[in-house]
Amino acid sequence: QVRLVESGGGSVQAGGSLRLSCAASGLTYSRYCMGWFRQFPGKDREGVATTDINGHTSYTDSVKGRFTISQDNAKNNLYLQMNNMQPEDTGAYYCAARSWFCLPALRPSDYGYWGQGTQVTVSS
Repeated sequence: QVRLVESGGGSVQAGGSLRLSCAASGLTYSRYCMGWFRQFPGKDREGVATTDINGHTSYTDSVKGRFTISQDNAKNNLYLQMNNMQPEDTGAYYCAARSWFCLPALRPSDYGYWGQGTQVTVSS
């Protein structure tokens, strides 16, 4: 059974940094894709960044140059380093996983495994 547990959310001022972590267990596929998604109040969940087991990454335009996704394959941990954060980054952040390849579009519907989410708040 796949289990994803996020941590590292919190509050930060604009321009500050946070690092999210996702502890994954039960991912027995030889290939899989993991990603971070976020959801703003009243909005649909959207993709932030994804990475595959070979370290190929993809980002949504609004976070390029500010956020970095990485993973520790040995420990099955996923990370999201968020720098120069802005109030519009405020939302609930979710770790997700899918078997096989990452897809070019960061679509939440392509991911079958989800964590419970962690709240990120950026104040101006």
